[in-house]
Amino acid sequence: MITMSSMRSHKLVLFFAISCLLLHEKCTDASVCKESERKALLEFQHSLQALGVSGNDAFFWISEECCLWRGVYCNSFTGYVEMLDFSDQPLVVAGTISPSLLKLHHLTSLNFSSNDFNGSLIPEFFASLKKLKLLDLSNANFRGPIPSLLGNLSMLETLRLGGNGRVFNVGKLEWLSHLSRLKELDLSFTNLSNANDWSQVISHLPLLQKLSLRHCGLPSISSSSLSLANSSTSLTYLDLSDNNLPSSAIYPWLFNVSSNLVSLDLSSNQLKGPIPEAFGNMKAIQELYLNDNLLVLAENQVRGDSGLNEIGKLPDFRVLDLGYNLLNGSISKSIGQLSNLRVLRLPGNSFGGDVISEAHFSNFTNLQVLDLSYTSLTLRFNSGWIPSFQLSQLLLCSCKLGPRFPDWLRTQMDVLNPDVEISSIDYLDISASGISDSLPYWFWDKFQELSYINMSFNQISGTFPNNSIHIIHLDLSSNNFSGPLPRFSLDYNMGTINLSKNKFTGSVSPICNFTGAVYLTLFDLSNNLFSGVVPDCFGSFPFLTALNLGDNSFSGSLPSSLGSLVSLEMLSLRGNKFSGVLPSSLQNCAKLKFLDLSDNELSGEIPMWIGQKLSSLVFLSLQGNQFRGRIPHQLCGLKYLQILDLSVNKISGTIPPCLNNFTSMAKKVSLDRRIEHHILDTGPRFLSLEGVYGEPIWIIQVRYVDEALLTWKGTKQSYPQLGLLLAIDLSCNKLTGEIPEELSSLQELVVLNLSRNLFDGKILQKIGHIRQLEVLDLSRNKFSGNIPTSLSELTFLSNLNLSYNDLSGKIPTSTQLQSFDPSSFSHNRGLCGPPISPNCSMVEPPPGKPTVGSEEDCDEFMKWFYTGMGLGFAVGLWGFCSVVFFKRSWRHSYYRYLDSAKDWVYVSFVLLKTRLVRRIKGLSTRSD
Repeated sequence: MITMSSMRSHKLVLFFAISCLLLHEKCTDASVCKESERKALLEFQHSLQALGVSGNDAFFWISEECCLWRGVYCNSFTGYVEMLDFSDQPLVVAGTISPSLLKLHHLTSLNFSSNDFNGSLIPEFFASLKKLKLLDLSNANFRGPIPSLLGNLSMLETLRLGGNGRVFNVGKLEWLSHLSRLKELDLSFTNLSNANDWSQVISHLPLLQKLSLRHCGLPSISSSSLSLANSSTSLTYLDLSDNNLPSSAIYPWLFNVSSNLVSLDLSSNQLKGPIPEAFGNMKAIQELYLNDNLLVLAENQVRGDSGLNEIGKLPDFRVLDLGYNLLNGSISKSIGQLSNLRVLRLPGNSFGGDVISEAHFSNFTNLQVLDLSYTSLTLRFNSGWIPSFQLSQLLLCSCKLGPRFPDWLRTQMDVLNPDVEISSIDYLDISASGISDSLPYWFWDKFQELSYINMSFNQISGTFPNNSIHIIHLDLSSNNFSGPLPRFSLDYNMGTINLSKNKFTGSVSPICNFTGAVYLTLFDLSNNLFSGVVPDCFGSFPFLTALNLGDNSFSGSLPSSLGSLVSLEMLSLRGNKFSGVLPSSLQNCAKLKFLDLSDNELSGEIPMWIGQKLSSLVFLSLQGNQFRGRIPHQLCGLKYLQILDLSVNKISGTIPPCLNNFTSMAKKVSLDRRIEHHILDTGPRFLSLEGVYGEPIWIIQVRYVDEALLTWKGTKQSYPQLGLLLAIDLSCNKLTGEIPEELSSLQELVVLNLSRNLFDGKILQKIGHIRQLEVLDLSRNKFSGNIPTSLSELTFLSNLNLSYNDLSGKIPTSTQLQSFDPSSFSHNRGLCGPPISPNCSMVEPPPGKPTVGSEEDCDEFMKWFYTGMGLGFAVGLWGFCSVVFFKRSWRHSYYRYLDSAKDWVYVSFVLLKTRLVRRIKGLSTRSD
């Protein structure tokens, strides 16, 4: 029996067949690329360059069928190009965009997101693509003004221009009000500081659902614009974060603009005072981000009577982020009423000393992310506690977990909740949490699949298992781990490994067997007990940006494969026993900013290529080696250099006068206060509100600071604030000559140490022009003449040493110089005046006599020297004679010794005489 529905379907098939017979050409050519559009696409291609991961041209538009080209999507019936999408492709599109796109008359979607147009202007001809429904230019490195003509795209539903930091809007946003069909708008990181009408325009977009205006410099909302704002019922996602908006400006507009908000982000603004109860009236709210503000908890909110408690009653509330506010006091156990929470973030608040127990978490059955970092909270759970939640991310940095290792973490791998998309913990940070315990036997078995582990700054002991460790980011620094270096296996992500300041031993040859070594970006094995020769296999680490092998016992020459680390920005090999010359391959590391080879046994001359090829250097230390020869003048090419340490070597010659080319020391410029490395990585993704996987649950940002080890004010210490310390240390060498005049132009220099060399002549007269100088050490040289009066102008000078020179005259008068200890000027016999003497009349030499090294001084010294020597000889002789005279056994032994010595001298003389006679006779016989 044929049903009514089947009859209808047969009729549709018959109708389509008849249509194809009547319009044969269109049916057969539907999937074929239109020739006019193919030519337009080829013209568009010629203006662009698509680069693959290898950096080579990666366009593959070769075939005749343009509908099969990468990024091109055609209508399956008509064959017209409707969408161009170059986002999330294994290539990066660059260059300029050709107006030939105007020939694609049916184009409805244009997506250039996450590409690089090298600061090109946003093309105005986009406004002529009348059928566009989606225009996505986000994160594509555009610059310049937003074309107001985009307001002509009346069909537009999605407009994304965010992530282009150099894009700005000229004047008002009135052009946006013409886009009446707009559902999604992203202008994040564009400059809207002059758009005083932004709140009014947004309120008049009736279909707008998603709005992102993060970091736009939004002006405050005036009361007049508030009165014009209509209440919108369509807006569900609102991001106004990082705009420094005050509470008075944002709250009235916010609570008026929409009652259907699902996600609200007001983080990094200037919100002050208690959390408004009006948030509880947003019945649809699921995600609330209020972190990085100045919010406090009112007394009733601390007790859990209001505010947060009202929000907690909302049935679908999932995300609460109150991190880095001014919250203090105690956390009420009623927080457990937020039973639907998936994300709870309270880091950076002052809950000092408060104790968290399992009672606080009793109802958190859906919790996936817990962040209580930097709150000083004490977490105290019963030994057998099994949490009801299954975490994917746990951050408890600086909380008090110890001294025992928290055993309940084991349950986070055992519990599988079918209602939770993520079945096991993936991100673990329990650094600086007071744990003094051995790592449990189950840890590496349970947590093999973690992406991120940070257990640094504890006192955890233990060894690695024999099998390979699968990890992406691992930080075990500042603990008591021991044993050999394990084999690591890195995933297809940028990985980091920090094992510094532990007790690991043995060879580091396992690094040659790392799986996925190509993805390693940061590797720190410093301050351990490793030894032996470093293997020559660094060619396997092309993306490594920081390598620290310092303070171990490595020996041998430096591996030449270090030169293959073309991405390297930081290299520290200090405190080892490396020997030989610097491998010339190091000049390939052109991105190096930080190079520390101090305290080794390296030799040879300082290579010229350091100044020629490593022009990005900010820190250079060759201290404590065996380098010889002159300071190459090519070093003057390091214009970004902030610290130069060549001390304790065998360098000779003079100081190159071109050191004034060190721009960072000569001019007041914006300096890198730290040399930091930020490695970004994304974790798994949440199931979004629309039921698809959206934004990542977390973004890993591994931060690594290069710390300089310097002799600072007489002691060697770690110094991470590089930009605050501009230093030149050439001490303990064999340098000669005078200080070059050009050195006085380094006005921003903070430390100058030229001590223990062979410098002579006068101290630089204009040394007072180095205004920022705090430390000056010229001791143990051969400087002569007066101390320059300009030295008294150095108001920041806190450490001065001019001792052991040939300086003379009166010490210049100033509050600064007279405050130093007399030892700062000692062993300069011609100096006088405070602080070494009350005045100069007491020590003034007679007229006409030299003031430095006079003969009278020398005679006086020699007189006392010979007097003391004679007295010492007499006392010694009398002591010896007394012993020999009064002690018979010693006297007899002494006489026997004299007899033996006499016999030895006699026999030696006779033998020598006999040899000489024979030699003379032999010579006379030959001459005959």
